[in-house]
Amino acid sequence: MLRSGRRSGLSAGLAFLLASAPVTAGQGPGPDHGAPRLGSPGVSSRVRPLNFENSARIHDLIRSGNLYLSLSDALALAIENNLDIELQRFSIPVADTDVLRAQGGGTLRGVPFVLAEVPAGVGGPLSPLVTNPASASSVTPGTAVATNPLELGVLGEVQTNLSVQGTIPQSNGTPVAIFDPALVGQLNWTHQTTPQTNTVVSGANSLISSIGAANVGIAQGFSTGTQVSLAFDNNHQSVNSLRNNYNPFTGSSLGLTVTQPLWRGFGPSLNRRFIHIANNNQKITSLLFEQQLIATVYGVTRLYTDLVALYEDVKNKEESLALTQKLFTDTQAQVEEGTLARVEMTRANAAVFSSRQDLINSRGLLEEQEAILKTVLTKTGNQDPQLQSARIIPTDSLSIPEKEEIRPIQDLLSDAMARRPDLSQANLQIENSEIGLKGSRNAVRPEVDLVGVAQNNGLAGTANPLAPGADASLTGGYGTALDQIFTRKFPTYGIGLQVTLPIRNRVAEADLARDEIQLRQTQIRMRQLQNQARLEVEDALIAMRRARSSYEAAVQARLLQEESLDAEQQKFAVGASTSFFVIQYESLLAQAKSTEVAAKSAYVKARAALQRATGAILSDSNITVESAYQYHR
Repeated sequence: MLRSGRRSGLSAGLAFLLASAPVTAGQGPGPDHGAPRLGSPGVSSRVRPLNFENSARIHDLIRSGNLYLSLSDALALAIENNLDIELQRFSIPVADTDVLRAQGGGTLRGVPFVLAEVPAGVGGPLSPLVTNPASASSVTPGTAVATNPLELGVLGEVQTNLSVQGTIPQSNGTPVAIFDPALVGQLNWTHQTTPQTNTVVSGANSLISSIGAANVGIAQGFSTGTQVSLAFDNNHQSVNSLRNNYNPFTGSSLGLTVTQPLWRGFGPSLNRRFIHIANNNQKITSLLFEQQLIATVYGVTRLYTDLVALYEDVKNKEESLALTQKLFTDTQAQVEEGTLARVEMTRANAAVFSSRQDLINSRGLLEEQEAILKTVLTKTGNQDPQLQSARIIPTDSLSIPEKEEIRPIQDLLSDAMARRPDLSQANLQIENSEIGLKGSRNAVRPEVDLVGVAQNNGLAGTANPLAPGADASLTGGYGTALDQIFTRKFPTYGIGLQVTLPIRNRVAEADLARDEIQLRQTQIRMRQLQNQARLEVEDALIAMRRARSSYEAAVQARLLQEESLDAEQQKFAVGASTSFFVIQYESLLAQAKSTEVAAKSAYVKARAALQRATGAILSDSNITVESAYQYHR
């Protein structure tokens, strides 16, 4: 009965080990299932190839050489073609590979936290990026040559790192067992000749051996920290010794070794920590994709708004040029009639060229803005000849609602704290730091392992007639040895305790102290991020109020300047005024029109900034994260 119990115990151990090994490509290794193994066929084929062709939508919007673009079309093109969004799409499967790696018992390689903002663009009329101070702020006509946009940094993308864990990673802490089972095999043959100093031992002057070994084993770790190995060893020898009872003979053994940590390295929570972190990283990359989507949608909205404002400003400059040209014509007629001095015609002519230069500058800024927007909305930039030559015609106009309900700031702040993906992913980073700290704390503990060994042995061979004392039960071939193993005729078993008590463990103690400090720093960075989010909400509200007030004042100023110019033109028509005063009022009217457009643009951009700050810009634009991510799948 005792032998039967030992046999069943070893069989149970073998069954436990074999049952834990994955049997299909769809079953994950170790404690988790559902992810394919890296070594399984077809894993690499799931990484989709790159496609640098623009979506068909952009060519569908081109008519008669012009690209007719609404804001909704621009946002759709960004989702389909923007390379920043496309780059972030690949970060999600990167996190999946880390989950797969952690399920096998590996440490994590990490996920990227760097996102890109859309280029600033040249800005709208009266923007600090637009250098035209004379015509924008002076009552006297004047112009300026626009500076190179490269000097203003309007083409570059600002890189934002949303990691709150810092650049130095946590220590790995206590090593995790390898959850993937490993099959190890050995097959070799050796012929050995050894001279003998004493023939009594072997009965020959030289001992000639022919040795063949065929061994196989399997080892696996488990989330409890348990390490299990099963080894099946076979050794066949043929020697010329006259003293061996059996020649040739086969020795075989089947052994199971189980090592269970009792302190350092013990527990599923500890040994699965990298899996938990990897699962959180999956959520983080999804949130980072959403954040990249928000940044791109906001950036495209801002670029499109500036484009519309510049487009309207060009129309205003064309109207101003038409006014100055009419003034020059009227002045020329009065000079020829002798009712005005010739200097008035010179002033009017100078105003024409000044207005023409303002129009050239405005058109140039509009073209630069178009080029930037094309690059953001496509994969090829201006490489496509049809797209390069197409002029963008915005089909949406800037408008400010007569009355817009603004929710209380506390409600907006609550929405921002709950909805913003950058804050959500930062919270997950803190959770990851706390999970990783388990490994650092466990590493300072003493190492206490419980070790159990169970082994069955077998020996069989051909009896040597010259050597007395051969046991008949050992006579036979390989089958006899296997029978001895599986009937447990020669068992070996034992249990023991291995203890390692470091007198000093300064490496682990230093790692633990540093990891705790880094966790505190992570929490500080999280608070900074929250404060920044609150500031963005408040700043957007202030900008909206300022832009609305500026717009209302600009509308009144434009109306009054139109009346003043009309009155001055009537006086000029009857000879009661000069071109100098008409030019002044025309300049003031042009400035008022630009200010009105700029105020409308500022309001629309401030409203978009508030939507971004509260995390509502995607839903307000009818964009879902799932559809944006699935576009290429």
